[in-house]
Amino acid sequence: MLKLRGVNADIEIPIRIFLPEKAEGGSWSCRYEIDWPDEKWALAAYGNDSVQAIDLALHMIGSEIYASNYHKSGQLFLEAPRRGYGFPVPKTLRDLLEGDDAKFY
Repeated sequence: MLKLRGVNADIEIPIRIFLPEKAEGGSWSCRYEIDWPDEKWALAAYGNDSVQAIDLALHMIGSEIYASNYHKSGQLFLEAPRRGYGFPVPKTLRDLLEGDDAKFY
């Protein structure tokens, strides 16, 4: 559960990660949702096995969070602003990491 600083109160932004499912052609999918204040994103990551599908979903969530305007505003947080969100990102986005997230790379 992430939060966005609002004028009168913080807005909760739930993130849901679903169990991987066998997809057509032998691959696996892992669905996830991010309930942004202006719209709900419902996407899936695909991998060769269930573990890869989960890993890719986590990286996709991290990428979407760090690329969002909510992050850029500085008002999005998990525990405190600019401390990170607990999701991994691909190497190409690691320069965007902040706080605790940046410590692990």
